[in-house]
This record gives sequence, C-alpha cells and structure tokens, in this order.
Amino acid sequence: MVAMATEPPATKPDKPSKRLPRTVRELFDALPPLPGLRVEVIEGNLIVSPAGSPEHFRRIKALDRALIPLCDEHGWEGTQHGPSLCIEGPRDSLCPDYVVWSPDCKRWGDELLSYEVIMAAEVVSPSSVRIDREDKVRLYAVGKLPIYLLIDPIAKSPTATVHSDIKDGEYRTVTSVAIGKPLYLPAPLDFELDTSIFTV
Repeated sequence: MVAMATEPPATKPDKPSKRLPRTVRELFDALPPLPGLRVEVIEGNLIVSPAGSPEHFRRIKALDRALIPLCDEHGWEGTQHGPSLCIEGPRDSLCPDYVVWSPDCKRWGDELLSYEVIMAAEVVSPSSVRIDREDKVRLYAVGKLPIYLLIDPIAKSPTATVHSDIKDGEYRTVTSVAIGKPLYLPAPLDFELDTSIFTV
C-alpha cells in the first residue's frame, strides 16, 4: 500500500483584528483628523460642523489678543481651537473656540479635564446656536468648568455672557452685557473685558 502525501489544510493569512467602534466615543477616538471641521461628542451624539466664517475667527483672535497679557502674567495658556475638553462623567468631548488652561492641567488622554480648565469661550454661529446657547451651558456646568464665556454676535441684540459659580451642576451666576460694554470675568481671571473687540 502506497501512502499518499497530503497537503496541509489551507490557512488564512493572519489579519490584524479590527474591532468596530461600539460607542460614539469610540468612533470619535478612531476618526482621522478632519481639517476645516469641528468634531465633538455631545450627549452621546457625534457632531460635525464647519469651523466658522472669517468673522467668527476674527472674534476669537480678538479675544486671544485681549487675554495674552493676562495669560503671560499667570503662566497660563490661551489657545484658539486648542485642546478638546473631556466632560467628567459622560466623557463627552467638546472643542471650545477658545480655552484658558494651566500647563499642569490634568488630562483624559489628549483632552483637558473640564474641571481643571480655567475658562472656555464660544462664539455663536448660525450652525451652533442651540449647541452653544443651551447644550454647552449645561455640559460645561456638569463638567464643573469654572467660567464659560459666550459671545453671541448673531442674537437679535448681540451680547457677551459669562457663566460662573457652579452649584449642583448649574451655573448660579450669569452676567450678560450688550456687545460694546465692559464685561467682568470673575476670579481666577479677575479681568474686565472690553467687548467692543467683538464688533467686526
């Protein structure tokens, strides 16, 4: 009896195992950079929005210029469209138009923990009305962000509003002025902001 040679069973080449994202947060973490777009996780939803108009960027740049001396004095960073903020608890990821933070601020990966940040600011645009005026007010308070500055040039009466003094997940102090009037930013900033810089 002649033994027949048998070939080993065919095997599939090893493939790297790629697990599909199971949550919105995992999908967000897996996304490549998307230039010209802002990507955030807000209350379990992936939000992709345009970065903004030239006037939008001019207002953010004006805020940056106004706060540079204060940041330099205290050794803080003031960053336009800088690091994202991780909201403690839901782990939502928000990307403020402007953020003031200390270099030793605690992080969640590459994101700054919201309760460690000094201030976040948003400039309302037509695509961000509800998010900036409602969702982020609520989420920044939940995340214990000490100061939230909301610049709203598209309101019927353009305003600048500062939210501060958090208790039980809500801002207790809300101060609003017409754009063009001075607005006091509370401690630790302790700074009077000339909001006429947002008239562009």
